[in-house]
Amino acid sequence: MKHTAGIWAYRVKSDHFEILLVHPGGPFYAKKDAGVWSVPKGEYNPDQEDALEVAKREFFEETGNTIASSLFIPLEPVRSKGGKLITTWATEADFEQCYISSNMFEIEWPPKSGKMQSFPETDKADWFSMEEARLKINASQLPILMELEQKLRSLM
Repeated sequence: MKHTAGIWAYRVKSDHFEILLVHPGGPFYAKKDAGVWSVPKGEYNPDQEDALEVAKREFFEETGNTIASSLFIPLEPVRSKGGKLITTWATEADFEQCYISSNMFEIEWPPKSGKMQSFPETDKADWFSMEEARLKINASQLPILMELEQKLRSLM
């Protein structure tokens, strides 16, 4: 089984919370919006790496921003449709520029062309209200978002 770790950055507005989500890069997602956004996350080996440290590293790799907080709210892991176990934490953060840069990946594009092209892992990030985030988020991550919303509402 594959494991991923990520961080839900949230910020407090006067009467609501906003969640930072990332949009996957590459040609398969270029024209897709609803249902494809994600918590910044990445794969790791639980026998060799600390999940929270991986989550912090992946947040940086996918947004270009560093998490300064030391307070992390653990959230219940969920399994994606593909079988990956997604382990995440939430922390309060705010960034003037929520997307600066991302790591790149290479694939053959167009398919069967023999040409390799590089694309960013994520091509943008943005802040969303909980209502907007429920529409944008990848369906397998919705249970985590709902748990996070419940925990944040208890803080208000």
